Amino acid sequence: QVHLVESGGGLVQAGGSLRLSCAASIRSFSSYAVGWFRQAPGKEREFVAAISWSGGNTDYSDSVKGRFTISRDNANNTVYLQMNSLKPEDTAVYYCAAGAFKIATTTGEYDYWGQGTQVTVSS
Repeated sequence: QVHLVESGGGLVQAGGSLRLSCAASIRSFSSYAVGWFRQAPGKEREFVAAISWSGGNTDYSDSVKGRFTISRDNANNTVYLQMNSLKPEDTAVYYCAAGAFKIATTTGEYDYWGQGTQVTVSS
């Protein structure tokens, strides 16, 4: 069983930055691709970013490309999402997910999910 815990969310003004963390409970976390997704009220959960098990490959949604950066520290079983130039439309609950064998942009490819962390961007 993989236990994922997100942290780092909060309230920030437009143009500001936040760094989200996703900490996993088991060693095999380093063998999984990891994704970040977000869900705004009344909307479906959407892909934000993903990173391969080695960290050598990444993918981003068009809406965050150039502003967000995903990275991982396998020695500490942690994946990060650095979010810069935040916009009000980035407001959502952000979830990390693991379990995919390679980078994936759909929720069904991931077996394990955290509880989410709220990000609110004020205008």
